[in-house]
Amino acid sequence: MKIDLSGNSILIVEDEPLIAIEIAQALTSAHATVVIAATLQDGLRLAEHPTLSAAVLDLMLGRDDAVVLFKRLTARGVPCIIYTGSVDVPAGCTPGAIVRKPARSETLLRALAQVLA
Repeated sequence: MKIDLSGNSILIVEDEPLIAIEIAQALTSAHATVVIAATLQDGLRLAEHPTLSAAVLDLMLGRDDAVVLFKRLTARGVPCIIYTGSVDVPAGCTPGAIVRKPARSETLLRALAQVLA
C-alpha cells in the first residue's frame, strides 16, 4: 500500500544527519512537506510553525532532552511520533506512536499515517 501524505507538513527533530536525511527522503517520497531541526533550540523555534501536521522526534538530541519540545508540540495539538533507539520513554510523554530505531521507512510512514488519520 502506497502512503500519501500530501498536504501535511512534518517536523523532523533528529541530531544524526544521515538519519534525518533518510526520514526526510521517506516523507518527501510520500509527498509531505518537511522541516528539519537538528537541535532542541531549532526544534522549539520550528514547533511554532503554524501549519505543522505532525512531528517525528528523537528525544535525545546530543546532551539535550527533547521532552520540553514534545510537550510544546502536544500542547499545540501536533501529534508526535517518538523515533528512538532508547528502550525507555520519559514520564509525561505519551506519543501518538513510538518507532524504535532502526526502523524501515515504511514503518515510520505507517505510523505517521495513523496519527494523521
